[in-house]
Amino acid sequence: MSDLTSGTIVLLPGMMCDQRLFAFQAEWLRQEAHRPFNVIVPRLDSANSIQGLADKILAETPSSFALCGLSMGGIVAMEMMAQAPHRIERLALMDTNPLAETTDGAVRRNRQIADVRAGKLKQVMAEEMKPHYLAESPNKQTHLDLCMAMAVSLGNKVFIDQSLALRDRPDQTDTLRAVRCPTLILHGKDDRLCPPERHYLMQELIPHARLVEVNGAGHLPPIEAPVATYTHLSDWLWPEE
Repeated sequence: MSDLTSGTIVLLPGMMCDQRLFAFQAEWLRQEAHRPFNVIVPRLDSANSIQGLADKILAETPSSFALCGLSMGGIVAMEMMAQAPHRIERLALMDTNPLAETTDGAVRRNRQIADVRAGKLKQVMAEEMKPHYLAESPNKQTHLDLCMAMAVSLGNKVFIDQSLALRDRPDQTDTLRAVRCPTLILHGKDDRLCPPERHYLMQELIPHARLVEVNGAGHLPPIEAPVATYTHLSDWLWPEE
């Protein structure tokens, strides 16, 4: 098990999300009194393939770092692990999926791409994506509004590029079998996009990984359960404390 020496953590947001997804956790990581972090939250908008996104982020980050990715960000994180495992000191995978896209999933993504090209980004987000993101809670509408704001700010081209990247993504099960660094696998209890079975599979592939389930959260625990998510990240970063 490697020690965390770099002082840098890279947080990779999910599809059509930006740095606002990790705003709470990033702020706390930056102001840790005894060990403040250099927090990097890249935009996933530089390529239309998972391999291209991973390559770009690796080119722009320090020689070693802790890596955390949620959903699409987790898929990119797995590809970064495949490309440069020696650079990643710790790995956290949140509400994500190591498997390649299914045939039905590819058909759905192609239809969504066509709709967004026709100017229907808000409709696709509102009718097909946002309903599956979140658990029921008093703050659900506030969180849905944030999801829409992030998506609109990223825009049509990013949606299309990210959809192509996810549609054509590689299977990463062999990558996970080779992971040796300290690993956290976290998922919202009510995640409908990446159900618990995906996370059980990842733990089978990485037996030393710690698997945690976040109550009161669906697909986006960093905004649905920010304190619990930060607590689990802290335990992953500093397990001895």
